[in-house]
Amino acid sequence: MEQRNNVTEFVLLGLTQSRQGQKILFVVFLFIYMVTMVGNLLIVVTVVASSTLDAPMYFFLGYLSFMDAVYSTSLTPNMIIDLLSEKKTISFQACMSQLFMGHLSGGAEILLLVVMAYDRYVAICKPLHYMTIMNQRVCLLLLLLAWVGGFVHAVVQLLLVYNLPFCGPNVIDHFICDMYPLLKLACIDTYIIGLIVVANDGGICVIIFVLLLISYGVILNSLKNLTQDGRRKALSTCSYHITVVVLFFVPCIFMYVRPPSTFPIDKSFAVFYTVITPMLNPLIYTLKNGEMKSAMKKLWTRERK
Repeated sequence: MEQRNNVTEFVLLGLTQSRQGQKILFVVFLFIYMVTMVGNLLIVVTVVASSTLDAPMYFFLGYLSFMDAVYSTSLTPNMIIDLLSEKKTISFQACMSQLFMGHLSGGAEILLLVVMAYDRYVAICKPLHYMTIMNQRVCLLLLLLAWVGGFVHAVVQLLLVYNLPFCGPNVIDHFICDMYPLLKLACIDTYIIGLIVVANDGGICVIIFVLLLISYGVILNSLKNLTQDGRRKALSTCSYHITVVVLFFVPCIFMYVRPPSTFPIDKSFAVFYTVITPMLNPLIYTLKNGEMKSAMKKLWTRERK
């Protein structure tokens, strides 16, 4: 414990050391963050306010957008501020808080994507029993399980790092506090802890990703039993679900399904899943969803009256 207190803050090197590059990235990431927040919160407000979006799919979509907003807010604002700061430091406690919140919302979102896949399976493969199976109580229970699963995942990550001895140096070659860069700074051999991280992050990502691909394969195979119009609607719905799953899981698998180590390209992948993906999700779900676009137009028209 005494060793760990030698480091009370960490220095984040960020994405680039060029002042000009930092200013450009500040404008770009600030714009992306504003689009992310407006897009995701617009979906949340639309789902809550619209009486036509009462299906379980939109209930989960609203919470997915909420999780994206939480996830982005837990990481992006600090990165944006650091781009204009001379000294890019973060306290030990703030670093741990960022690590916990990032893995809490990220872990919950992964499990919510599983729930959404199950919802599509029931809707397409068991349409006559859909509202009976996916009743309000079941939806709330599945949402609670997603948050609990994310919480357990985040607690495990935090416990693995919190009591490690950090006795210097305190420079993190990253723009956020993440597991591998922190393990690299510890004063003890973290090989075993690194393997646990691989299992807790990488193993979970691979297993869930494979299960999701199998489930969507089953769903797509069952489309042959639907009418042409039903097949078109189901295929459209599944296509943007699959797109979101791929965007979320591919960078996650690259980052964590490997021996515990850090590479220069890690920061680029981290930008993608921490900054870009939360912005793309609302665009994907709204541009391809007629009901969502119609509900947004009605909400906009009602607000202007």
